Amino acid sequence: MNQHVDIKAESDVGLLEISGGEAIARMIQAFDGGAMFGMGGFQLLPFYDAARRFGMRHYLVNDERTGIFAADAYAKVSGQVGLADATLGPGATNLVTGLMEAFNSGTPLVVLVGNTHRDHSWKNMTQECRQTDVLRPVCKDVIRIEQVARIPELMRRAFAVATSGRPGPVVVDIPEDVSHAVHPFNAADFYGDAIYRGAPALRARPDGASVARAAELIAAAKAPIILAGGGVHLSGANEQLTEFARAYNLPVAHTLTGKGAIACSDPLNAGLFGRYDRFANQLIEEADLLLVVGCKLGEIATKRYTVPAPGKRLIHLDCVAEEFDRTMPASLRLWGDVRLGLADLAAALAPEQQRLRALWAGRPADTAERMANWRRKVGARLNSEECPVDIARLMTEINAALPADGYLVADGGFAAHWGGLLLDTKQPGRAFVPDRGSASIGYGLPGAIGAALAAAGRPVFALTGDGGFNMMIGELETARRLALDFTIIVVNNAASGYIKALQHLMYGAGAYHASDLSETNYADVATAMGCHGIRVERPDQLAPAFKEALSHRGSPTVIDVVVTRDPAKMLPGVDSRTVKIKKGDRIA
Repeated sequence: MNQHVDIKAESDVGLLEISGGEAIARMIQAFDGGAMFGMGGFQLLPFYDAARRFGMRHYLVNDERTGIFAADAYAKVSGQVGLADATLGPGATNLVTGLMEAFNSGTPLVVLVGNTHRDHSWKNMTQECRQTDVLRPVCKDVIRIEQVARIPELMRRAFAVATSGRPGPVVVDIPEDVSHAVHPFNAADFYGDAIYRGAPALRARPDGASVARAAELIAAAKAPIILAGGGVHLSGANEQLTEFARAYNLPVAHTLTGKGAIACSDPLNAGLFGRYDRFANQLIEEADLLLVVGCKLGEIATKRYTVPAPGKRLIHLDCVAEEFDRTMPASLRLWGDVRLGLADLAAALAPEQQRLRALWAGRPADTAERMANWRRKVGARLNSEECPVDIARLMTEINAALPADGYLVADGGFAAHWGGLLLDTKQPGRAFVPDRGSASIGYGLPGAIGAALAAAGRPVFALTGDGGFNMMIGELETARRLALDFTIIVVNNAASGYIKALQHLMYGAGAYHASDLSETNYADVATAMGCHGIRVERPDQLAPAFKEALSHRGSPTVIDVVVTRDPAKMLPGVDSRTVKIKKGDRIA
């Protein structure tokens, strides 16, 4: 059946006789939908046809995992709703890890999934499974469209749920017959409220009495510190947090996702805290009050729940009440939007600002001195001439090469930990894009695709291990087809590096099992796939490689960096999970 329906009624009686798939496309346009990633199937063909005719930015990927990861990174960088689609059965189930990432990290996504024709459901149709049951635990909502006429209403619902409260992914499940059916819609039905185009769509302030009490606690403190999480970026509050910290001379430590809450170049920046830190854990120990902002205080951030120490006074500001007291008790809870909460807290503290700023006047210099001391202490590794390349030296060169408006996407595993510890952002904002909702390897290349489309014209680096790169290497074809010119940095240690390093720490040298990979020249692989490949085997080759990559246009560049094979040097510190603890011991 030809579903190219003439819309002759639109100009006179305001009716659109169109397919369900086209109605969905029109609703995405109503919300100013950006880049969308997917792999087609028969169920969603009417949507694909409408996307073609409307000129939507809808891109084919080679694996649904790539589509959902790319949509996640696109949303994290752009602030808009990320979009993806998949066919039924295996297409839907391939979305699970990416939906988990978005759900746990608060990324707004609307994801279309085709499903069987309802006249034949549960007759062993090809690829049929209970996909809504599979997807429901890893998303905010699953919206099943049972009537064609309700498409505009339910698509509005999907965008509203995805962008409200803590943002998250919404799956729209579309039966084949709903997608293919033709229905006379009223043209006026195709609208979307602009506030739901990005997150947060709605903001709520913490209650005034709690804000006043928080101001009293801060004013009475001797050495408070701010602990910033990814919620600062979800709220778009990095400028507000920076202003607040500077107004009162308060040091700021951050989680992996909270990097950029304050620029790393700011004298008040104390760097990463938790499992790996520069000196922030010591600052936390010395503090008498912690202002936790948009942070879930999970395992990595708390060094498996040992930082902060029990008994610390803690004010927790978050938009999700369920996060209060989950891992450690709060002395005071501020339930509301981070940006508005910081603004209200600043207003409540304003009468004390001059006194407190003077009281804590020495803290920026103290924090900066601690940072300088740390750099001197680890300088040998940061500037190492060792061959193969030390990963710390690699990060030093990334810091030197990546412009202030650039992005570093970090794959799961040690790539995120090295990046989170050593990347130095040059301005406030989300320049570091790790996948900490799932910590899945394989995110680096798809994340770079999404970030590059969201930040067109700005440089995008992606840091990935060889294991993670192997998982998604076929997506170099996608990036080349889209003429994206980001840079993939492959940390090539011929191993599943995190596992090998943990085996080394737990069981000793030589006790490695199922953690080695074949030696591979990924620059040659990139060249064979029509991309630009550069092999780096010595540290003095890093700077020229980055310069070459930044000047290359029209296709991605893969920089294959041969790094240390010594598992004792693969992690930026000792993973606290490998420490054998006896009663009375203190984990360093």
